[in-house]
Amino acid sequence: MSYRPLRPGRHGTIPIRGLEHHFIRWGPDSEDPVLLLHGFADCAASFQFVADAIDPELPLLAIDWRGFGASARSPGGYWFPDYYADLEVMLDAFCPRGPARIVGHSMGANIAMIYAGVRPARVRSLVNLEGIGLLRTHPDQAPARLAQWLDGLRGPMAAGEYTSIAELAARIAKRNPRLPTAQTEFVAACWSETVAGGGVRLLADPAHRRTNPYLYRREEMEACWRAITARVLLVVGADSELLPRLGPEGGVESFKAIVPGLAVEQVAGAGHMLHHEAPRAIARLIEAFVGTTLP
Repeated sequence: MSYRPLRPGRHGTIPIRGLEHHFIRWGPDSEDPVLLLHGFADCAASFQFVADAIDPELPLLAIDWRGFGASARSPGGYWFPDYYADLEVMLDAFCPRGPARIVGHSMGANIAMIYAGVRPARVRSLVNLEGIGLLRTHPDQAPARLAQWLDGLRGPMAAGEYTSIAELAARIAKRNPRLPTAQTEFVAACWSETVAGGGVRLLADPAHRRTNPYLYRREEMEACWRAITARVLLVVGADSELLPRLGPEGGVESFKAIVPGLAVEQVAGAGHMLHHEAPRAIARLIEAFVGTTLP
């Protein structure tokens, strides 16, 4: 049996820079919610496990990034700076009373970290769940990267389709063996929609998988991180699959040298998908770190 939410969320939509965005609220309505930002190929709904484990009086708001979950797709493709602009509008709409409290996972945490350095006055606390950037690139990688991008434009990206929720859940379980079966099936349902014939298709726009023609310039990201004034908690999984791939670049010690006043927590028995695998531990860390609602 699939996971049954203890505290079902309240769903809504909001236009953000020309695209309808889907969001979910848990807890009291508030103009100072904890904003939950999901990672690549994930969606707002999979924060349900954390919402069920957290203090019910803490207001939460999770939103689907453009082209993920139930948010509209971008016909012009996806460019990372758009997420910073989208986040700014989200803060205008959902956190009008003052600096925001943000929890971001992976891509969502990377977006929040850059934004917090660019707009330091707009973020007061940030829980970073394994948003540790990408490997440093070099200029001589540009020709091959641009060629790969051009090749990818020759045709549409194939949609991720599966014969059933069970097949998709089995795929998720293979990549994430620590996740219990019920939670795996719930995540599979959050990530997909039913198609004709009984199969399912991933909600994430397949265009997200296109190669980015621009190299990731870690030096620029680090310059933004150094400008952060918010309190930042970096949370990593003891069994993270991501950290070893990044080597010293993604190490906790390298982050301590860059992010002012960084606090660090390691969660035992969890990998990169911390909010899926260890929601109670993540809930306790969020409660302790984000502080109280603005008076």
